[in-house]
Amino acid sequence: MKTLREAKVGDSVRVVKLHGEGAVKRRIMDMGLTKGVEVHVRKVAPLGDPVEVTVRGYELSLRKADAEMVEIE
Repeated sequence: MKTLREAKVGDSVRVVKLHGEGAVKRRIMDMGLTKGVEVHVRKVAPLGDPVEVTVRGYELSLRKADAEMVEIE
């Protein structure tokens, strides 16, 4: 299982599954990260937090903890 946190800068990946419970999972889905969507990793901050991605045509910054909940292929 590979997560969005493990993706390298420049990678384009597809979301396979979202982990997490309740409100946390709902918040990630509300940001546009849903099953099957294409995500491009744009930048990773020097200490790894946050991760900037492009999803559905807009830029999104995610904390490491949130990026770990997104399973990719």
